[in-house]
Amino acid sequence: MARRFPGGRLAIASHNPGKLKEMRELLRPYGIETISAGDLGLDEPIESGTSFSENAKIKAAAAATASRLPALADDSGLAVEALDGEPGIHSARWAGEKKDFAHAMKTVEEKLKIKKATTAEKRRGAFIAVLCLAWP
Repeated sequence: MARRFPGGRLAIASHNPGKLKEMRELLRPYGIETISAGDLGLDEPIESGTSFSENAKIKAAAAATASRLPALADDSGLAVEALDGEPGIHSARWAGEKKDFAHAMKTVEEKLKIKKATTAEKRRGAFIAVLCLAWP
């Protein structure tokens, strides 16, 4: 049985303006009204998971419970093979409080040099994004 959003509303479990804009643009054609966690006055939960999936689930469940609306959350980041998957779930932390992703990439570059990962084959990585939809 298909589930519908009550009143067509969906909470977006994010305080990140860029993510909110992207998610709203993706959902707009489906007539889904979105409201952000920030607009709902929700705190950001502690992302205590050990994977992108766990952290997305933590955020979606917290927003769904607090807002009593279905909630969509994501967790994403860069996983570099030569760095054993780092920065991984800590990608935003590597960017610092100011979310300076140029700084984060500089840190990745420095760590790759330390590991002597200088060829394309040794510098492989992937951007991982996980979505989670939770119901209240």
